[in-house]
Amino acid sequence: MSAIVEAQHQPSAPVQAAYSYCEAVTGQQARNFAYGIRLLPAEKRQAMSALYAFSRRVDDIGDGTLATEDKRERLEATRDVLDRVRKGLVEEDDTDPVAVALADSARRFPIPLDGLDELIDGVLMDVRGATYETWDDLKVYCRCVAGAIGRLSLGVFGTQPGAQGADRAPEYADTLGLALQLTNILRDVREDAGNGRTYLPSDDLAKFGCSDGFGSDTPPPGADFAGLVHFEVRRARALFAEGYRLLPMLDRRSGACVAAMAGIYRRLLDRIERDPEAVLRGRVSLPGREKAYVAVRGLSGLDTRNIARRTVRRRP
Repeated sequence: MSAIVEAQHQPSAPVQAAYSYCEAVTGQQARNFAYGIRLLPAEKRQAMSALYAFSRRVDDIGDGTLATEDKRERLEATRDVLDRVRKGLVEEDDTDPVAVALADSARRFPIPLDGLDELIDGVLMDVRGATYETWDDLKVYCRCVAGAIGRLSLGVFGTQPGAQGADRAPEYADTLGLALQLTNILRDVREDAGNGRTYLPSDDLAKFGCSDGFGSDTPPPGADFAGLVHFEVRRARALFAEGYRLLPMLDRRSGACVAAMAGIYRRLLDRIERDPEAVLRGRVSLPGREKAYVAVRGLSGLDTRNIARRTVRRRP
C-alpha cells in the first residue's frame, strides 16, 4: 500500500525537471537554506526549493543593476506569474520551471501564496530606497521579506495534529523570520552600505553615534559601534527566543530543518557579538563542520525538547 501511495505522489517528468532546476538554484545561491532543507523528506524539500527559487528571482531583480522603473516593471511581471500560479493557470509544460514547481507545490501543500506578494512589496521598498526611522518601521520591511517566508514555509511544514498552541504557529514563524533577517542585516552592514542601503533604524544609529554610516572597515570616529551591535544582537536573541516556540509544534524532520537553519544564524549572531567589527571587515560565516554540528543537533531534537520544557515552565 505504501508503495502505491508513494507512486501517486511522484511528480510527472516535466514537474520533476522543474523541481530539479529549483533545487539547483537553491544549492548554488543559498548554502545555509540548502543545508537546512536537506533534512526534509523529498516532497517538502522540493516545495521549499520552489519557494526559494521564486524568492531568489524577486531578490535578484531588487539587487540588480536595472533602472528603478525597469525593476518595478520586472517585479510586477513576477507578481503576474504568481497570480497565474494562484489561479491554477500554469500548465506542466510551461516554459518557466519556477512557476511549474511553485504551482505543483501549491497544489500539494496549503501554502499562503499571499506571502510572496508581501515579499515583492518588501523588495519594492528597497527599490524605492526606503529607510527606517524606528524598529517598528524596520519590522514592516522584515515581515515582508522574511516573516512572510516563515509563514510560507509553515504552509509546507504543517503542524503536528493536536499540537498545543498551534493557532499561534504563524506568529512564531513570522517572528523567527524577523530574527533571521535582523541577523542578516548585522552580517551585511558593510556590503549594504556599499550598495547605498542602510537598514538599521536611524534612531539606533544616532543613539550610538553611527549616523555617518559604514563606508570603511573601521567604525566612524567617536562611534560606539560595538554598543550598537550588542544592542541589535539582544533584540535578535529575543526574537529567536519567541520564534523558537514554533519547534515543538512541528514534526521531527520539519523541526530539525527549522532548528538547523535558525541554529546557523544564532551561531552567526554569537560570532558577531564576540567581534562586532568583523562585519565591517568582511562577511561573517560558519565553517562546514559547524553547520554539520548544528544540523545533527537539530535532527536529534535537542533544541525542540529544550524549547518544549521552557514552554511548559512558562504556563500558569
